[in-house]
Amino acid sequence: MTKAGNGLKLVFCGTPEFAVPPLEALLAARHQIALVVSQPDRPTGRDQQLTAPAVKQAALAAGLSVAQPEKIRSNAEFRAQLEAIAPDAIVVVAYGRIIPPWMLALPRLGCINLHASLLPKYRGAAPIQWAIAMGDAYTGNTTMLLEEGLDTGPILLQQTVEIGPDQTSVDLFPLLARAGAPLVVETLAGLANGSIHPQPQSHEAATFAPLLDREDGRIDFSSRTAHEIYNRWRGFQPWPGAFTALNGKKLIVHRMTVTRGSYAEGLGFAEPGWIVVESHRLLAACAENTWLEFLEVQLEGKKRMTTDEFLRGNPLPADARLG
Repeated sequence: MTKAGNGLKLVFCGTPEFAVPPLEALLAARHQIALVVSQPDRPTGRDQQLTAPAVKQAALAAGLSVAQPEKIRSNAEFRAQLEAIAPDAIVVVAYGRIIPPWMLALPRLGCINLHASLLPKYRGAAPIQWAIAMGDAYTGNTTMLLEEGLDTGPILLQQTVEIGPDQTSVDLFPLLARAGAPLVVETLAGLANGSIHPQPQSHEAATFAPLLDREDGRIDFSSRTAHEIYNRWRGFQPWPGAFTALNGKKLIVHRMTVTRGSYAEGLGFAEPGWIVVESHRLLAACAENTWLEFLEVQLEGKKRMTTDEFLRGNPLPADARLG
């Protein structure tokens, strides 16, 4: 075994901010990070300025070597580079690329992945978003051995993290990243000393968390209750968010809340999508006679504003409807 102190020789694959705490935890545990692999720099923002991924920035700040191959499956140069390193393990955290068979077979301890769900629940690209969107009260992290299937590999360790009733994906991402960092370190230690024994997943119990689509943010007042719409809004932050149509224009809802109790009961019944404007408040009827209140909105071509500001500049007719 090649060591730095008492650590393992590792290759770390990751791209976004979520992967930075695990990388920093591995360094703090005195593992030798022989190479950090990240996706190429991409244009971001309105000016489309070329920007380095968060993991690359963290790696360079720590004095680590970085590779950013556009493709890895049939990349002979990249394969030769990893084979020359001969890592004890490859750690993969939100890298965003399918790990090819030659790479899976390379390290003696395997390719270790940190996945932000309690597998086999929420396999796929957006586990944090879908856990919140489905109204789950808790989620967690799983470390597993990667294999060729999508998040199907044997489970190594798991931890549970509570989801607050008003937490959004933006809130939960950093919490799970920080919680998962020591889990990765513990997993490597257990694999190295033989105390962790991989456990196969129950494929029959698997659920999926597919990549989000723009249309996932479209509000469906007719078939979803106010609470279900609110959960989807929480889960789909910052993108695709939540939006509908008003008078033929797109209306983005930046903040909302579920209307409950006697006030909701006093609103009575209305067809889903109908609007009630009352005391500078904008309320929308949803399925099963439930109600949402919009707190901050943005009409197509306009700036983001509070509902009070919006209603002062956009008086709505009595028969206004959303969708």
